[in-house]
Amino acid sequence: MAITHASPATPIDVRPFGERLAGERTKALFKSEHLQVTRLVLKSGERLAPHKVAGEITVLCVEGEIELSADERRVRLAAGHMLYLAAGCMHGVAALSDASAVVTIALRS
Repeated sequence: MAITHASPATPIDVRPFGERLAGERTKALFKSEHLQVTRLVLKSGERLAPHKVAGEITVLCVEGEIELSADERRVRLAAGHMLYLAAGCMHGVAALSDASAVVTIALRS
């Protein structure tokens, strides 16, 4: 099954899922030659193992609370908080509660 991505100049709803959060899952919103945007959904206690990507990353917590480990630091993000990670930064994510976030990755050629 092909993944459907948003088209240019098409609004994408990234408001909190609220009561629907339990039934949602991570989904790619769009990917272009230089940019990828994903809606990350994690249930309380779920983790993404430490990893790194070639490009810069932003993480905007939309709802719930997550903890990012980045280069030996731990940072908590609550709804409405955002952070930036440098290219190649080793990082992991843990959900402290059911949460969703918008993750943007600058892609390198």
